[in-house]
Amino acid sequence: MNFLSPWLPALVVAAVAGWTDWKSRRIPNWLTVSGALAGLATNAALHGWKGLQFALLGALLGLTLLLPLVAIRALGAGDWKLVGALGACLAPALLVTVLIASVFTAGLIALVQVIRSRRLRQTLLNVVRILAALVTFHLPPQEFSLDNPQATKIPFGVAVAVGVFLCALARAGSQL
Repeated sequence: MNFLSPWLPALVVAAVAGWTDWKSRRIPNWLTVSGALAGLATNAALHGWKGLQFALLGALLGLTLLLPLVAIRALGAGDWKLVGALGACLAPALLVTVLIASVFTAGLIALVQVIRSRRLRQTLLNVVRILAALVTFHLPPQEFSLDNPQATKIPFGVAVAVGVFLCALARAGSQL
């Protein structure tokens, strides 16, 4: 039970977020706030004040790491708050693992979408333009933000949900 305790709220929040993001491309505040509170409560119950501190650090880490992407409109605020809530559930070390798995999953989803839409060449050119802007400390062109209605967007909440489930499975496998 101790292994599952911090993962239970994370799995529930991730599953609901993945579903709602898939269906409506939104992650509601009621989910992220309740998920963060569940993570804080679970860690406090399991480990006392130290658990609460780690949960707060996890939430802060998730929010801090993704804030630049929200600021340049490359990521939605719901995705950002979801990662903060998961940080409260999983604390910093596990959150980093989940984020890595989520980024790879998002990359695979994006690659499939780009290939299906036959926009691989244009996407590669766009990536070069975005990297050039970032290397020269400029914001990427506005056409690459979430505000562009013609931009291909992926449901990052789905990628995060997959990342949480893969990491939980790997962790459970290592506990056997």
